[in-house]
Amino acid sequence: MKFYFPDSQDLVSPTYDFVNDEYSPYRVRQRDDVYAHQAVTPIPYDGILVSKAVVDGSMKGAGKYSAPQRERLYRLGVRNFFRLPDTCSTIGDCGAFNYIDEERPPYDVDEVLDFYGRCGFDAGISIDHIIFGYIPQESDTEPEAAWVERQQISLELAENFLATAKKHGASFEPVGAAQGWGPDSYAHSVAQLQKMGYGRIALGGMVPLKSHEILACLRAIDEVRNHDTELHLLGINRVDSMEEFARHGVTSFDSTSAFRQAFMDDRNNYHTATGAYTAIRVPQVDANPALKRLILSGSVSQAQAITAERACLRALREFDRGENSLEEVLGALAAYESLVLDPKKKSYLAYYERTLSGAPWRTCPCALCKKHGIEIAIFRGTERNKRRGFHNLTVLEAKMRSLTFG
Repeated sequence: MKFYFPDSQDLVSPTYDFVNDEYSPYRVRQRDDVYAHQAVTPIPYDGILVSKAVVDGSMKGAGKYSAPQRERLYRLGVRNFFRLPDTCSTIGDCGAFNYIDEERPPYDVDEVLDFYGRCGFDAGISIDHIIFGYIPQESDTEPEAAWVERQQISLELAENFLATAKKHGASFEPVGAAQGWGPDSYAHSVAQLQKMGYGRIALGGMVPLKSHEILACLRAIDEVRNHDTELHLLGINRVDSMEEFARHGVTSFDSTSAFRQAFMDDRNNYHTATGAYTAIRVPQVDANPALKRLILSGSVSQAQAITAERACLRALREFDRGENSLEEVLGALAAYESLVLDPKKKSYLAYYERTLSGAPWRTCPCALCKKHGIEIAIFRGTERNKRRGFHNLTVLEAKMRSLTFG
């Protein structure tokens, strides 16, 4: 089972100064920064997935890349741009979430083939159009006309994609994209893609589905799947179900969920082998938009906020060095929280007490926790938050390694 990490230009600066919260004046973004596969060992994924929409932009606007970064990617190729080791593979897709509101995908086959070919991907997924709807196998409900049309668009583009790739002798492995709205429709897409000649198929549009719904689709696909056809789950990370998914032909998946929970989830920010902890929120007075609004409105004194922020950071670092007590740290956090927390939100202090009592970073074997200690458990700015996301990827990698796919 291979795990691909979707790229969104998530890097950290190895020279970031945590005490003063500032970058080196000599830092060149991306070139000096490091990716997760450079920051931790073992490498927490088998490869990366890069979307054309993230690189080149889409109907929703510019992508995540600056113009010079985009030019460097095309010039250096995906492997050199990401500084990938030989053990990591690459796969490209179109980023269908970015054009979900359009009637048709904004790219044509030649554009996408050019993107995959010029960047030097190992594999590339055909252009698809997401269907967000699910009808169980036993239901008599008819699918919406738009869903049927989107499936047909995806199949027509996949047929053209494979034929054109073969005609031009594409150097990457073409992967067919299957879309559906339930078990039978996914099975139909897979059957059609196999007839075209695809031996590897990516299942899209399954992110909102529950695991038992995904399994229902996989069981229906089993009825038509050739024994050597490999399946990829787009955007799915269900570690508890991966062994069962594998028994139905799934050989790879991609997901950002473990990484993004580090700073998007309200509670489960720092992952461990057996659960998760809440990261300790110490917002930056001069960089947190919500806090800046409170200060500008006169609701919060800037001087008070700065004093409370510094007291929290000092108390947390002293606690990690064993120089003060849990009660003292919680007292400092409570004082800052009373200034900045929305009155409608529940206090985080009970969760902080659990995190500080457990101090999971002290026993974590990953290089980032060993190097940065309690800083990685502080919810504050992109450098700490993304490092915590990289840590979460190491936990996911260890969980995947413990599974058996026999």
